[in-house]
Amino acid sequence: MRIAIIGGTGRQGPGMALRWAKAGHAVVIGSRQQEKAARIAAELNQSLQQNLIQGMVNAEAAQWGEVIAITVPYAAHRSTLEQIRPQVQGKIVIDVTVPLDPQNPRRLLFPPQGSATAEAQEILGDQAQVVAAFQHIPAPALRNIDEPLEADVLVCGESTQAKDTVIKLIQQMGMRGLDVGPLAHAPIVEGITLLLMTLNRRYKGGHAAIRITGLPEL
Repeated sequence: MRIAIIGGTGRQGPGMALRWAKAGHAVVIGSRQQEKAARIAAELNQSLQQNLIQGMVNAEAAQWGEVIAITVPYAAHRSTLEQIRPQVQGKIVIDVTVPLDPQNPRRLLFPPQGSATAEAQEILGDQAQVVAAFQHIPAPALRNIDEPLEADVLVCGESTQAKDTVIKLIQQMGMRGLDVGPLAHAPIVEGITLLLMTLNRRYKGGHAAIRITGLPEL
């Protein structure tokens, strides 16, 4: 599968790229700047000791990808989505963005749509299949591809088929993906991130994630 990670030069994107490339997918890192995308892709390929990841500008990456992951800060969320809207029609879009207030990152700033994911769905239109996922996975753990990730990924959205595809991609990264329902649940999913950030501060530099217990073996 061709996976494009838009804003892939930030915190979450590189680790996602490494794990998907290691799982055998073709991966592109997208950035506003071609030079930066190419540099980060080269660094990741050096870690893999194989040339598996490419770098492109965001619009080209979105056109190339079959599945698109959005990993930009919330301040760049709307402008990035508006830029790539034509390129993602008919595709699965994984929105990793959490609506943290740019003026106070210890506070959530939900948009009128109720969540960053719902905002993305409105901007991109009904032909894009938007799914929330990966909000709770610590970036350092994602990048450490030699260690297993003891975490669950909560997945929500309107398309069951899109969620099933994303859950398979999560499993191939070494984690468990769980379908937690429709897009209306995205505010809950996104809000948990702020709790995990609070735990990391309280317990000084941890990399908190979540595990769901009491479910049958999946």
